[in-house]
Amino acid sequence: MKSFEQRLERFMFASRWLLAPFYVGLVGAIAILLFKFIKEFVMLLPQVATLDGGQIMVSVLTLVDVALVANLLLIIVFAGYENFVSKINTEDSEDRPEWMGHVTFSDLKIKLIGSIVAISGIELLKAFVNVESYTDKQLAWKVGLHLTFVLSGVLFAFMDRLTAGKPNGH
Repeated sequence: MKSFEQRLERFMFASRWLLAPFYVGLVGAIAILLFKFIKEFVMLLPQVATLDGGQIMVSVLTLVDVALVANLLLIIVFAGYENFVSKINTEDSEDRPEWMGHVTFSDLKIKLIGSIVAISGIELLKAFVNVESYTDKQLAWKVGLHLTFVLSGVLFAFMDRLTAGKPNGH
C-alpha cells in the first residue's frame, strides 16, 4: 500500500507540469497584445495633428491600458510558473526582476486586483474624457464596477493582513 501511495504522490506532483502550457499560452497572449499596441500606436501617429487633446489622451490611455494588461500577464506567468510548476533558472542574470521568486500566491492576488483596479480606472478616465459619448446609466455602471473593484482590492488586502500573522498564512 505504501508503494501505491508513493507512486500516486509522485504522479500528483508531476501533474504540476500540466500548467506549463497555460503559461506558454499567456506568453502568446502578450505577443498578441504587442501586436495590438503597435497597431494602435501606428494608427495614432498620422492623426496626432488632427486630433484634439481629449482624443489624444484617450488614445494614449488605450496604449497604457494594453501595456498594463501585458505587465499583468508577465507577472502571472513568472509568479504562477515559479509558484506552481518549477523555478525559473536565469543563471543570476542582471536583468532578472528583483521580485521574481519572491511573489507568493497572496502577493499575486494583490498584484492582480491592483492591476484590475488600475485598468478599470483608466477605462473610467477614458469615459470621463469622452463623457458626451456615454449615457448617465453607462457612466453609472462604469463607476459602480470601478468601485466594486476598489472595494474588492481593499477586502483582499484586509484578508491578507488578517492571515499574515498566522502560520503558513492560514
